[in-house]
Amino acid sequence: MVANELKKRAEAGTYKGKFSPLHHFFGYEGRCAFPSNFDADYCYSLGYNAVLLILNGYTGYLSKISNLSKPASEWNAGGMPITKMMNIERRHGEDKPVIKKALVELDGGPFKFFADNRDNWAVETAYTYPGAIQYYGPAEVCDLTTKTLKLEQE
Repeated sequence: MVANELKKRAEAGTYKGKFSPLHHFFGYEGRCAFPSNFDADYCYSLGYNAVLLILNGYTGYLSKISNLSKPASEWNAGGMPITKMMNIERRHGEDKPVIKKALVELDGGPFKFFADNRDNWAVETAYTYPGAIQYYGPAEVCDLTTKTLKLEQE
């Protein structure tokens, strides 16, 4: 967009500079926020469950925690064979087993919520940030699930 605008201005004679953008991917910064109590509980549960799977001979399984939109005391731990996630895709002329990419579901709750709010969010700030790690305090602050997960479950 900037390049196109500068081209128009150059053609109009109102811009004579050079444009050499430096690209930066902000995805990692976006995923580097302070963990919440939910994040800590979820990761601890996945790890603990993984150990139980291994100790009980379930190799080749993915540690899985479900019912995440409920309080941690109501979460369900289990395992899922990695092969259950596999699909056969044709790559370079050969069939290969791969884990299917998880794409944004345009008809899912999270994207619909985004679509309903994006015009407003383009001009005003509307996000929740309770501060650094909140391990202790009221559950409505400390134990919030993610917005995406909440929207997926509704």
